[in-house]
Amino acid sequence: MSMPRVLITRRVPPPAVELLERAGLVADVIDQDDPPSREMLLERARGVSGLIAMLSERVDVDLLDAAGPSLRIVANFAVGYDNIDLEACGQRGIRAANTPGVLTDATADLAWALILAVARRVVEGDRLVRNGQWTGWAPMQFLGVQVGGATLGIVGAGRIGTAVGLRSAGFGMKVLYVDQRSNPELEQRVGARRVELDELIAAADVISLHVPLTDENRHLIGARQFAAMKPHAILINTARGPVIDEAALVEALRDHRIAGAGLDVYEDEPRLAPGLSELPNVVVLPHLGSAATATRQKMSQMTSENVIAVLGGREPPNPVN
Repeated sequence: MSMPRVLITRRVPPPAVELLERAGLVADVIDQDDPPSREMLLERARGVSGLIAMLSERVDVDLLDAAGPSLRIVANFAVGYDNIDLEACGQRGIRAANTPGVLTDATADLAWALILAVARRVVEGDRLVRNGQWTGWAPMQFLGVQVGGATLGIVGAGRIGTAVGLRSAGFGMKVLYVDQRSNPELEQRVGARRVELDELIAAADVISLHVPLTDENRHLIGARQFAAMKPHAILINTARGPVIDEAALVEALRDHRIAGAGLDVYEDEPRLAPGLSELPNVVVLPHLGSAATATRQKMSQMTSENVIAVLGGREPPNPVN
């Protein structure tokens, strides 16, 4: 009798393969860093018992049908799971799981890297020096936004949003947040105040997005919100790309309606909205939110543990359906 096969849709850090093989499973890795073609994915998924997928892979009816009745678990190598058709999984008795909690600090750190890089125009300055165009210090050169004492607006005060807010204590910032529930930790530790989105948009100097992608949150930040922001405001997105109307963002940045933006995620990854990459007042990163060695290794472990549990007849440690 052949051993159950688990498809891993991309090359991942250890210990995923080792854990699967130790559990008596066959790890079938698509051995590349780039996303596999849809045709390759459908072909390699045939007959698998488990699927470890990236956020960029659509786990839809076609993929589930290609895998067939042997598929019992889809483990996302991510905390988000809007790429998975949970209803279709449920109809087929397939469990879905993710990797929550482990990437909180790594993503919060990156959000702050973007805040400082945009506010103090770090990338623009680096580019000037590297290109040999710097002629020396000047009083009006690369004037940016002062972060210390500014107002930080957090849209989505879950694990990551909370971690970003707590990191503001060292900068003496006033903190506003938008969430469906009150966040006692933020309120007690940094004096945060829960407000409606319109109030946050109008009052914040730095706006950091940390909401999941849902139908309600798609294009949550668009032309109307950009028009209401302060002209020196900066917008940070380490959540999900479609939360921002990217075309409206390009217009706002081009017309200097806001000071700048820092993005780690995009509406149509890996493609950018036309004109975005040409703008000097935006910092664009290649989806690095969880890209710390220890974090990615832990995510690798968690995906395998979710698969091993389900194929062993147990509940996954991190179910989403």
